[in-house]
Amino acid sequence: MKRQSFESGTPWETEFGYSRAVRVGNFVYVSGTTATDVDGNIVGAGDAYVQTAQILKNIKSVLERAGARLEDIVRTRIYVTSIDDWQEIAKAHTEIFGGIRPASTMVEVRKLISPAMLVEIEADAYVENDT
Repeated sequence: MKRQSFESGTPWETEFGYSRAVRVGNFVYVSGTTATDVDGNIVGAGDAYVQTAQILKNIKSVLERAGARLEDIVRTRIYVTSIDDWQEIAKAHTEIFGGIRPASTMVEVRKLISPAMLVEIEADAYVENDT
């Protein structure tokens, strides 16, 4: 099967040797994604809802480049630095996935790569028609 890698241009991809997303056949795997803008600046410092919304926007962008849609997501994994923020994170997640309802997990972690980052999300998608 053909393997395609998709980059976002952030320095972390080169430093850690990974791709923002990888598509193999009908599957698209999106790496842990944080709330950064196109210049790599953190969006929504201190606001879990705003960060989650930005993350989902970033995931949508890379999915589209990989030939997938948000509706193709079958699983999300959400890492949070404070489980107390779960309702704000869930609100943003539900705004996008309320009708899709992928399998999902939320786990509190001690910290992310930057202290300003409150949320990181991975996503797996299955595209019905392999392109």
